[in-house]
Amino acid sequence: MANVVKKYGISSELAQKMVNAAVAKARELGVAENVAILDDGGNLKAFSRMDGAPIPTIEMAQNKAYTALLGVSTQDFFNFIQGDPSLLAGIPTIARIAAWGGGFPIKVNGELVGAIGVSGAPTVQNDVDCVRAALALIPGETQ
Repeated sequence: MANVVKKYGISSELAQKMVNAAVAKARELGVAENVAILDDGGNLKAFSRMDGAPIPTIEMAQNKAYTALLGVSTQDFFNFIQGDPSLLAGIPTIARIAAWGGGFPIKVNGELVGAIGVSGAPTVQNDVDCVRAALALIPGETQ
């Protein structure tokens, strides 16, 4: 059909494997994380809250993933907005937007299929390390 677009989507199987990889990395680091995988429409596809992960970071993990649906990591997004006072003041007031590290787009063959957000550890670097462990499951995609 001429008016239909074919696109990739993240499978529930891959989403769960990515959550498991992020959780395994968190255990290795000795931190407790919330890990959220969203599809390209912002819908929750897979999630895990490790024992001891702070409750407020459940929403933070999902918001990081939602923000990464813009196609860039949340850290890169922050770096983009920080130089413009109006963006820096206004963007964080938008619901579900998170402008700190730990959210990354998930791309397959260069196409955005979803996003991952990780939150709960004492440092943003821990969150990012857990995300990278999950993204390592997608061959050929670098973030």
